[in-house]
Amino acid sequence: MKKLFLSICLLLIFAGATFAAEPIKIGYIATLTGEGSTWGQHERDGALMAVKEINDAGGLLGQPVELVYYDIKGKPEDAVNAVRRLIFEDKVVVIGGSNYSSIQLAISPIVNREQVPVMGTATTNPAVTVNPETGEVVPYMFRMAYTDPYQGKVMADYLIQKLGKKKIAIIGDIGDPYSEGLTEFIEKRSDELGIEHRRFGFRAGDVDFRAQITDAKNWGADALAMTMFYKEMGLVMKQSYELDWMPAFIGGDGYSPSLFEVAGEAAEGSYWVYSMNENDEGFKTIYAKYEKEYDRVPTEPSNVVYAYDVISVFADAIKRAGKAEGPAIRDAMAETKDLQLAHFKYTVDKATNNPLNKPAAMMRAHNEKLDFLEMWEPQDSF
Repeated sequence: MKKLFLSICLLLIFAGATFAAEPIKIGYIATLTGEGSTWGQHERDGALMAVKEINDAGGLLGQPVELVYYDIKGKPEDAVNAVRRLIFEDKVVVIGGSNYSSIQLAISPIVNREQVPVMGTATTNPAVTVNPETGEVVPYMFRMAYTDPYQGKVMADYLIQKLGKKKIAIIGDIGDPYSEGLTEFIEKRSDELGIEHRRFGFRAGDVDFRAQITDAKNWGADALAMTMFYKEMGLVMKQSYELDWMPAFIGGDGYSPSLFEVAGEAAEGSYWVYSMNENDEGFKTIYAKYEKEYDRVPTEPSNVVYAYDVISVFADAIKRAGKAEGPAIRDAMAETKDLQLAHFKYTVDKATNNPLNKPAAMMRAHNEKLDFLEMWEPQDSF
């Protein structure tokens, strides 16, 4: 009987140890193939690097952390399928990514219904975290980036207040939530400052922008604000150069170093609103860690840092929640204050689930890279 009792006790102890060793699963959705894969691959790598460091330090709540990620190919329908799989099959407690506003809007209903917190990276459309119809916060959606109202305001403000431009042409992707939102807020800021503006649209998949460029040139624009992603921005600059028209180009966080492969020398001197200052020590530290971990230089360092910091936010919230459950983690995330991340100090604005007062870095292209100019913050806000 004693032996039987001892055997049962040992069985329970080992069963408990096995249960305690079950991993806390963190999901991640990223574009790993197709257009935009350069961003997604670097985000995956940054997230894996952060998880490895957490496990090397002992895990979370006495458990190891496992990153489960899927390729969403930059498509909302693939993202919805991936999120369903993460929630119902993999049993993740939080999800990182993506870096597309359109994808976040697509996955929002399911993650809010199933109470799984999500933190996007460069997802700037306001509707991602705040319901535009009710003005209420979308409870399980968070973001690492600033929003399009702020980014668009900075773009217009810098052209007008800093560079003294008088007529702003805006070129963007008709129907894309990111592009449409950014365009709207550039227009709003231009109106506030009494500056002429005109939009010139295109459809997804277009590669010839000469008609829009010629119209903008003939209108007399002295600045061109680009509200789309890097491939199209590179083509616009290249074709403008070929048409002998070089206004002040400015772009937002659709930027990628890959655009230099398309634009070449036409990108020299262009201006960019950037989510982080690459001269910061925290940024440099993650950059160096990436080189050491993967034995290569990151070509999308901001995406590496974004994903690394997303995992850091999750880890902090899980520790403070004391349990790996969606609602508890969400509540802890909403209370985050002055959390030092690699690229800034993160505090959540509870009314919006956005980072509070995240600064914008102004950059300028030189020799196929971006040089830091200054931190820029408009004097008032929307």
